[in-house]
Amino acid sequence: MSRATLKDVAARAGVSYQTVSKVLHGQAQVAPETATRIWQVVHEINYEPNLSARRLRAGATHLLGYAWHHTPSNLVHPVLDAFLHSAAMAAAEQDYHLFTFATHDDKAGDVGAYEELYGRHQVDGFILADTNRGDPRIRFLIEHEIPFATFGRANDDWDFCWVDVDGQQGMERVMAHLVARGHRRIAMISWPEGSQSGWYREQGYWNGLQRAGIAAEAGTIERAENLAPAGAAAMARLLDLPAAQRPTAVVCVSDLVAIGALKAVANAGLEVGRDIAITGFDDIPLVEYLRPPLTSVRQPTLKAGQWVVKMLIQQIEGEPIAHKGILLEPELVVRQSS
Repeated sequence: MSRATLKDVAARAGVSYQTVSKVLHGQAQVAPETATRIWQVVHEINYEPNLSARRLRAGATHLLGYAWHHTPSNLVHPVLDAFLHSAAMAAAEQDYHLFTFATHDDKAGDVGAYEELYGRHQVDGFILADTNRGDPRIRFLIEHEIPFATFGRANDDWDFCWVDVDGQQGMERVMAHLVARGHRRIAMISWPEGSQSGWYREQGYWNGLQRAGIAAEAGTIERAENLAPAGAAAMARLLDLPAAQRPTAVVCVSDLVAIGALKAVANAGLEVGRDIAITGFDDIPLVEYLRPPLTSVRQPTLKAGQWVVKMLIQQIEGEPIAHKGILLEPELVVRQSS
């Protein structure tokens, strides 16, 4: 038998789940008979809020947890860094602060830190980023009714608060731009399979080929880690293709990958923007200073951080949430590389 949830209590008591949450927290000003009815239902269906119950007795901390996990020293996350700064500023405006903690690899299923921090009343909820399909962190937090919001999507049938940038739309705009410039042999350098964000961007690539009337068989995807050297190696493989198959344009899943691709083209004695077009994704600050400046897709990370914090605090404070999924529109920034 499945465990009773907060929503089950609300349905049986004939009130909203926000009202139930506030009554259990001792925050609601409701009629005595309403409170009595809620507590009766709690006992009748054996509702156990698990980790939440311990937190209720401890009170709010006004701290939002965010996990750091070890990454190789040469691997950087400029987009996540910008998102985290935005989230910290948005939280401070609401009298909340970020509490960062270390994990080995929380995406692999190590959720112990989340359980411990929430169970010890050290945080009021969690911010997650770099999410994937079947993400064990999200599954755990949903099952234990712990407040959280994510920068990134997961399973379509999971009910939780998320904010994401429409990577599919962003890549479709890149493809339309290149097709308008006359390109018909367009390749892509993407991340290794399994990346949720990479998957959406790949869908934008395939959609772009289809809309241009280019056969899918003409498409080529090389894969690389999110590192400039890996992007350079992938670009070199594309340049080694027979002349009839060699792309005239290459769309890259990120700016870091594109920077490596630029280097590989230069090493081959070719000129980006004249002999071959290259585009990136993320529009990190340095790309406009490359030679040539890189065409890229700008992500609204400032808005993403603000929305994630807003929805998380709404959960913590028992406020209604109009939309649990926020998909933000990216912007194509055209420069000389394409």
